[in-house]
Amino acid sequence: MASFPDSVNQDDVVRTRAIGELVTPAAPFAQKYGRENWTVAFAPDGSYFAWSQGHRTVKLVPWSQCLNNFVAGGIKNSITSCIPKLSRQNSDGSLKTQPCEHTIDCGDIVWSLAFGSSVPEKQSQCVNIEWHRFKFGQDQLLLATGLNNGRIKIWDVYTGKLLLNLMDHTEIVRDLTFAPDGSLILVSASRDKTLRVWDLKDDGNMMKVLRGHQNWVFCCAFSPDSTILCSVGAGKAVLLWDMDKYTLIRKLEGHHNDVVACEFSPDGALLATASYDTRVFVWDPHTGCVLLEFGHLFPPPSPIFAGGSNGHWVKSVSFSHDGMHIASLADDQMLRFWRIDETRPVEVAPLSNGLCCAFSTDGSVVAAGTQDGNVYFWSTPKHVSNLQHLCRMAIRRVMTTSKVKELPIPVKMMEFLSYQTI
Repeated sequence: MASFPDSVNQDDVVRTRAIGELVTPAAPFAQKYGRENWTVAFAPDGSYFAWSQGHRTVKLVPWSQCLNNFVAGGIKNSITSCIPKLSRQNSDGSLKTQPCEHTIDCGDIVWSLAFGSSVPEKQSQCVNIEWHRFKFGQDQLLLATGLNNGRIKIWDVYTGKLLLNLMDHTEIVRDLTFAPDGSLILVSASRDKTLRVWDLKDDGNMMKVLRGHQNWVFCCAFSPDSTILCSVGAGKAVLLWDMDKYTLIRKLEGHHNDVVACEFSPDGALLATASYDTRVFVWDPHTGCVLLEFGHLFPPPSPIFAGGSNGHWVKSVSFSHDGMHIASLADDQMLRFWRIDETRPVEVAPLSNGLCCAFSTDGSVVAAGTQDGNVYFWSTPKHVSNLQHLCRMAIRRVMTTSKVKELPIPVKMMEFLSYQTI
């Protein structure tokens, strides 16, 4: 068994350039359970980077400062703490806290992180909106942390203060995701086999429980327009939800093992899922069809072999901002970068004991977390998108596959717009 097909010489694949790392400080019993870095996240505005250091600690660092340290010669310890500074930056002339490093003790092992921000035009969906404990402003940035005990804690990123403590899950909160539309709707995925929908503009009121998984739920992700939610879990499960009606749209079938990660493309036309069956599937979420398959083991394992321990479990997947690249992280000690018009990795990087990966907000860097609580950073493949792809993304942001197929255009153009030619 190999990590590349016979037609690919592994030595010819480009090695991605490492640009830095953040190392978790040594602690008593550091080698014991609880040190894992299960999650990394970039703030939507690119101001902060957060990661779980293990042992119930989350670190928040200003991303620009982090990059400057990398350029200056690399960094192997957390950034020097700073005193919060105030400067007149808000549009209304009010004082705004400048990005500053924070170390947050969450009180239990942290399994998931998510940044969220608000926009004024997105009001709470609660009927009674006369009084709220918190009024989240346009310039406020929040961090949600999912814990081992089933709780979700919401923090003010700029001050590091605890704002809300959400309690309803009965098992580990494995993943969190905010709706991208600025509504501060938060969805949590748990080992208690449920997803829960929370309205933070209504003081964290739990709006809905989504039931449909028969086993643990590992990951969830919103489509860019916030109308669809994908959730994946044990038992080969890939489920799509209508987030306007809170109903199940469809189940996607094709994986042969637990599905542990998912993410939509920036235009919402594609959905990537990563599975322990050694594969990443790229789906059309509107039709349920598999458009592309990225294999991590060759020859491909049979369904029986793929359903067990095969040494090439894919642990994480992330879509780049340009809609052309996907990063995947597998148990074969390798991080891969794929392009949606290629069936082989365009670049790779060595990584031992990797657990998670994510593209930076501008797509220029990928961060990956490991079992020892550390984070490693690599530059991403350089690629200038052609005009056709940019036009396709612009169209697909506002049109589903079915609407594209109704257009009076040539078949070849329709196939291109619906990603059938990748």
